[in-house]
Amino acid sequence: MKIKSLEKYLSSNSIRPTAVRLLVLETLLAQKVAISLTDLENSFEHSDRVTLYRTLKTFQEKKIIHSIDDGTGVMKYALCEESCNCAIEKDLHVHFYCRICNGTFCLPDFKIPSIGLPKKFVQEEANLVVKGICDQCS
Repeated sequence: MKIKSLEKYLSSNSIRPTAVRLLVLETLLAQKVAISLTDLENSFEHSDRVTLYRTLKTFQEKKIIHSIDDGTGVMKYALCEESCNCAIEKDLHVHFYCRICNGTFCLPDFKIPSIGLPKKFVQEEANLVVKGICDQCS
């Protein structure tokens, strides 16, 4: 995506398009797997971890990325699909963790099924990670 397109995308999501935010968005767009804060930090020669973390949190609050707890102890981040609102009822999807390449993949075509909870239980988030070997490693 060109810089103007990236700026427009951020602005349309009520995010001020700073240089760091544009670089982070461009980096996330180039990824085929979810990435950690450390991965993001390592992709820039000069980076401030706090600024990168705040950028990820802003993107998450504005629902352009989602976080993934894949069981490795390190939170990963991936771009949401265009129509995603991160709604539990319709937008949450399965993630796949490859034990060979350590990649965490979004599988947006495979939705997490609705789970009926007992009365007065309020669901706030759900996470389903399938672990195994990805198509590139098998």
